[in-house]
Amino acid sequence: MIFKKIDDVLHDDVFLEINGLIDDLDVIIKLECFNLGHSIKLKTAKALIDAAEVDGIDASKNRIIESSSGNLGVALSAICASRNYDFTCVVDKNTLKSNIKQMEAYGAKVIVIDKPDNRDGYLGSRIRYIKEQLSYDKDLIWLNQYRNPANIEAHSSKTAQKIINEFPNLDYLFVGAGTTGTLMGCVDAFKNQLPKTKIIAVDSIGSVTFGAPRSKRHIPGLGASVMPFFFDDEYLTDKIQVSEIETIKMCREIASKYGYLPGGSTGTVVAAIKKYASKIPKGSSVVAISPDSGERYVSTIYCDEWVHKNYSNCEV
Repeated sequence: MIFKKIDDVLHDDVFLEINGLIDDLDVIIKLECFNLGHSIKLKTAKALIDAAEVDGIDASKNRIIESSSGNLGVALSAICASRNYDFTCVVDKNTLKSNIKQMEAYGAKVIVIDKPDNRDGYLGSRIRYIKEQLSYDKDLIWLNQYRNPANIEAHSSKTAQKIINEFPNLDYLFVGAGTTGTLMGCVDAFKNQLPKTKIIAVDSIGSVTFGAPRSKRHIPGLGASVMPFFFDDEYLTDKIQVSEIETIKMCREIASKYGYLPGGSTGTVVAAIKKYASKIPKGSSVVAISPDSGERYVSTIYCDEWVHKNYSNCEV
């Protein structure tokens, strides 16, 4: 297959069975790691830039800025390079160094925020930095993944639609919550096409999205220190929070049993299925979205030294 544009390199129909991981429950995960940038964020990045182009962004004049915990920044860096946009990504000290190096390799400028906001954490500090830059640079364009409806549309029309096409009688869908663009995009599609499917939202302990108090987190991806603008739990069947220790253990278990190295968000979502399994009737069909793979996490989630440094009571 020959692609004319790098952002068309999208493999949106890859699923993997991980049967036997959870007693009496067969689970299928939707693998997003075969896309450009090796994550689900290619779809978000392409949708955000396409929307900006519809609004008249000019590559000869405008420069793009966005906040990211990692994967979106990588995808945006690649697309901006291919479309000749100047791009600045605002990350923080929890962002994986490998992701930062990838962004820089594509030619992006990376700003690392090293001090969290007292109330809104690193996300609050990243957004404040962007707003300060916008206040005096009128040619700067903020894509704003946190409020841009293109974020939701990307996953309603692509991610969710592929799942619906593959599993027209799906019983349960487990989706992680970050900006909640993927989650709410799935909700939009399923409530109209497969309203009987039970959607379970999954988040990390320490995130504020489900109304719990904010606390320190080390694994980027899921979770938020600021309430996501998109989030609405009206059509959700349930919400589950997972500790980062549970995430690490699940990532390692999947890797050792199935030969697939999952990223942190995947480990969190599958760990949630394990916690919820007693509520799922035997024989139910269960799908989980795996946002990225774990190659970039080998020095964190898969590194005993890093784990022991950040989680004193974690036995791995």
